[in-house]
Amino acid sequence: MPGASIIITTHNRPQLVPRAIASARLAGEGVEIIVIDDASSDETQAICKLIPDINYVRLERNQGVAGARNVGLVASSGEYITFLDDDDVRLRNSLDEQIEALRKTPQAMLCYAKAIPEEASGKQGEPYPVHCPQGDILWELLVRNFIPCGTVVFRRACISRVGLLDDSIPGIDDWDMWLRICELVPVVAVETPVLISRQSTPISAQGSSDTVGLIARGRKHFRENWLKLPRVASAAQRRRSETWRAFSRNVAEHLAWETFYALGKAEMRQALRSARLLLQLHPSGLFAVLRRWTSSPTFLTLITASFGGKDPANARRHFKRIRSNTSRP
Repeated sequence: MPGASIIITTHNRPQLVPRAIASARLAGEGVEIIVIDDASSDETQAICKLIPDINYVRLERNQGVAGARNVGLVASSGEYITFLDDDDVRLRNSLDEQIEALRKTPQAMLCYAKAIPEEASGKQGEPYPVHCPQGDILWELLVRNFIPCGTVVFRRACISRVGLLDDSIPGIDDWDMWLRICELVPVVAVETPVLISRQSTPISAQGSSDTVGLIARGRKHFRENWLKLPRVASAAQRRRSETWRAFSRNVAEHLAWETFYALGKAEMRQALRSARLLLQLHPSGLFAVLRRWTSSPTFLTLITASFGGKDPANARRHFKRIRSNTSRP
């Protein structure tokens, strides 16, 4: 049995797969590399067939990222498992370091770490998350997903305890799985980067639509599923309510930005969709946004970012920068 399995999913991006595979080989000793081709219609299969020492699986029907990863989980045999997007890069020896952290903490079943964001231009940002909470992180993780998916290494035993990824909630399926794991056991973290994560650059409404859709799914799943996790359901009502308020405040910031940016692009339908979802959150989310953004510097910078012709990715980074500069601790 290999020590670890790295599952790479891909769809119609043959130019990226060789680099991802090469980085997987250097991530650790005795690694099993599984490439799941999610029904590509280009030369992906031909390219993968030329690469030795990988387990290549082609799907005849597109199943989405979560569905493809589930196929990889079933096909894998390693004691430890991690996912790798086809446009990301695993850093040298990073997998061995995380496996060692798990071996030193036998009660933990998941180890995550920091990722280095990289733009399409090759420019890299600061590793994130800034802090990596460890131990019982259930309540923190309910509020926001601070775990970069590609940095996670988990024990195979997790699958028998929590099941596969839920492919009915694309975009938050990894968050959901981490919650199901950390609801049962503590987690450990490595405070160093293990991954270079390529940041997508959405085009106009496409990126906004995706973001609003993710938040809508997250809100629905939070209310209908995550609040019913055994530890959460049995907690005091006050703690459950506080967590819902904190979740609302977190996603309200994203929705407010989406609304503002859509207005700047005269995309009224998208702006209304974002605003409508914002009003469906706990009122404290809306109030927090209003308090934070009523300062003149914040408001003027938002106007510049939203109406100044910046592309969505740059405008979002600009927004996050001024938001952190005006936030109260």
